Order: sequence, then C-alpha cells, then structure tokens
Amino acid sequence: MSITSEAELIGMQNISKIVALTLKGMRNYAQPGMTTKELDSFGGELLKQYGAKSAPALAYGFPGWTCISLNKEIAHGIPSDEKVLQEGDLINIDVSAELDGYWADNGGSFVLGQDVHNHQPLVDASKRILQKAIKNIKGGVRIAEIGRLIENEAKKSGYTVIKNLTGHGIGRKLHEEPSEIANYYDRYNLNRFKKNSVVAIETFISTNSTIANTLKDGWTLVGNKGGFVTQHEHTIVVTDGAPIILTEMNEVWA
Repeated sequence: MSITSEAELIGMQNISKIVALTLKGMRNYAQPGMTTKELDSFGGELLKQYGAKSAPALAYGFPGWTCISLNKEIAHGIPSDEKVLQEGDLINIDVSAELDGYWADNGGSFVLGQDVHNHQPLVDASKRILQKAIKNIKGGVRIAEIGRLIENEAKKSGYTVIKNLTGHGIGRKLHEEPSEIANYYDRYNLNRFKKNSVVAIETFISTNSTIANTLKDGWTLVGNKGGFVTQHEHTIVVTDGAPIILTEMNEVWA
C-alpha cells in the first residue's frame, strides 16, 4: 500500500507494533523442552490480547498462529506437538497479523540457549545484511539493486541466498505489489521502490542451498542442498531518506 494519510500511518504503526512485540515475546518465551505448538499457542494468546488476527491463518488457512521453523526448515514450519525445542537449536519465528484492515509482517532467526552448533555467525550475518539493505532503500532505488546488495553481502560472509523466497509489498493485504523483492540481482526486474509505499523486507541467508522446496505437508520449506538458513524481516515505509522501520520494536538488532 501507499501511505496517503495520517490515519493510514497510524493503522500500520498499530499492527506493526503488535507483530513486533509478539515476535519479541515468543523469542523470550522459548526454552528447551517446549514444543513448537506450545510456543505458537503463546504467540496466539498475545495476538488475541492485542485484538489482532493471525495473517497466515486468515489469508491462507495456515494451521497455526505463527510460522515456526526449526533447524533445517527454512520457513512456513507448522507448529507441532512432535517438535521439541533443544539447546542450541536454530529457530525461526515469523509473525504476521491483521488489525482494522491493516497487515504487517516480521520475522527473525535465533539460537536457543548456548550456541553448541555454531549457528550464531549465520544469524548475525542475516541481521547485518538486512540492516544494510534497509539503510539503502529509498524512493527511486531499483529493487534489483537491493537484491544485488543482499547477495553480495552474503557472498562476502561465505554464504548464499535463497532465490525463490522474497520480500513483498504489504499493508491492506499480506502480500501486495511489489510482489517480489528478491535476495539476488534480478536484471529483469525494472521496478523501483516508491516513496510512501509499505514493504516487508526479508533476508534468506544460507550455508548451502539456493532454492526452497516444499515438503509433503504442503507448507514447510527446506533447502535444495541442505544446510541451514536464517531469515530476518521488517515492515518498513519507504521515504526519500531513511525508511521508517515500523517493526523495529521486535529488537532483533538489540
């Protein structure tokens, strides 16, 4: 969407704060021995308290309040009573929701407890790359150039990017135009970021894979070459200068 009034900005700020605080709360609540279903239920209760509706459930019938992906799962992991969190697990939580006709999206990967499997460098790279990408976004910048930046920064750190998962426009729906804000340089994408538009920017930084494949459950995504992937995502408003990071209170950079 494009922000055209103070009321629209306030609407986006309200739902963005909710998804950000829900993500932060879930990250702090997670502990070894807990199932991903328990963690998701906690997130669902937070959304209820805020009066918000789960976006993946509302828009796509996803079987959970939030997407929780564990270890070699990239994204869209289904919360389950069978998946028990362990010390050192690589966890990704993606929280998106709707309130009063406005939609916002954010996500983050983190290591649970002690980093016994050395996942932290990958997590840190994803955070750092997202931060640099957002700093370079403003009205008139080609979307493909941000993809080039993300891919180049990943290569510098010894990683690859997932090419078939992208950021996207957001606001009045979960997914809007621009439909693809890729993590690599797509020379065929001539679109540019537009001032006052709202977009969800996300990084998918990988140790091995470049493509995400869907498992038989119809939701969970894993890499085509194995390994691990970290994702971080913010909903932002594009301006002529530094973007407004609507979900910054999730404190993924803290």
